[in-house]
Amino acid sequence: MQNHFRPGGRGVYDSRVIRRLYVNNYRCLENFELPVAGKQSVLLIGKNGSGKTTVGRVLRIFQRIAQGTNRVGELVKPRELARQRSDAPMRFELEVQLNGQIYSYTLVFEFPKGFKELRVQEEGLKVDGHPVYTRELAQVHIVRPGEVQGPSFRIDWHLVALPIIQDETQGDPLFVFKQWLGRMLVLRPVPTGMRGASEHDDETLQPLPFVSNYGAWFSGLIAHAPSAYSKIDTYLKQVMPDLKDIQNPTVGEGSRSLLVQFSNKQGTISLPFQSLSDGEKCFMVCALVLATADVFKPLLCYWDEPDNYLALDEVGFFALALRKAFESGGQFIGTSHNPEAIRQFSDETTLLLFRKSHLEPTVIRPVSELQVTGDLVGALIRGDVEPQ
Repeated sequence: MQNHFRPGGRGVYDSRVIRRLYVNNYRCLENFELPVAGKQSVLLIGKNGSGKTTVGRVLRIFQRIAQGTNRVGELVKPRELARQRSDAPMRFELEVQLNGQIYSYTLVFEFPKGFKELRVQEEGLKVDGHPVYTRELAQVHIVRPGEVQGPSFRIDWHLVALPIIQDETQGDPLFVFKQWLGRMLVLRPVPTGMRGASEHDDETLQPLPFVSNYGAWFSGLIAHAPSAYSKIDTYLKQVMPDLKDIQNPTVGEGSRSLLVQFSNKQGTISLPFQSLSDGEKCFMVCALVLATADVFKPLLCYWDEPDNYLALDEVGFFALALRKAFESGGQFIGTSHNPEAIRQFSDETTLLLFRKSHLEPTVIRPVSELQVTGDLVGALIRGDVEPQ
């Protein structure tokens, strides 16, 4: 059997990433498929409870697995079965295009009668249709290039196999897929909880969803790619014209704390990161997203309501900057209720999530397929947009 994996070099990227995301029997998502194939950026809209945040939860499950969380009970709970349907499996399928190849990952959980936690029923990874590994219940089978019969091993049914299987090299498809998944940005920032402080041993390239570890993310990115500072600086000076510099001085043994320096004709002032307003902290998050997208192509970024905490006249430029950052590679998925953000996306890249009641699953449709009378924003305000 030939090795069908072809590692791509630096600078060789696909302009789109997710080809298919399918979810069944998870929260409000039943037989749900996210139509983002071929789109560099999309905006999810819909009423509260329609499933926008749940899409982010799904991506976070994949990300946590790639980052090493393998206990099923730490990833999903029985209460998250759609309408408490324990008779049907909870299924996740993700298909992405990386370096010209199609990676397909499947993970299925079941909840047998009498059990307290869900367990793995099925799992597997394929590259261009060729298995890398397969799994049924406790039995995992590795498929190595050139081997007729690869190794097999048994695993606890309550553990996911992907984090456990070791990569052979950086060109190994397992390494490529896990690295890409782990580097996704799945964000739902809460400015009041963000910290500008960091320790040397907690520098990271992986922000937490609420971005409470902002200082550690900033330090980690600059340490990994010093040139990223130019991207950060350029964007922030567009939205905060009096910005002079961002400093990250040592404040103790192995500790740093961000200082943001502003300057005009009246003088200069240095403010600790915590003293910035909520909106300014969101600008700071956006700057790191733009820089990270530039460093790690193709990157996927899911940002739940990025326009929160912003003034109306700031939203349009903010949304446009995020969209443009992913034009040359990767994907941006955002959610919003803000009219100004919605106006930055076309009908083809705006997806409406709709749910009639808590007893029915989420329906998703591109706005281009709906009959909308007049302006989309006006129709949304009137409640006139509803999938058939």
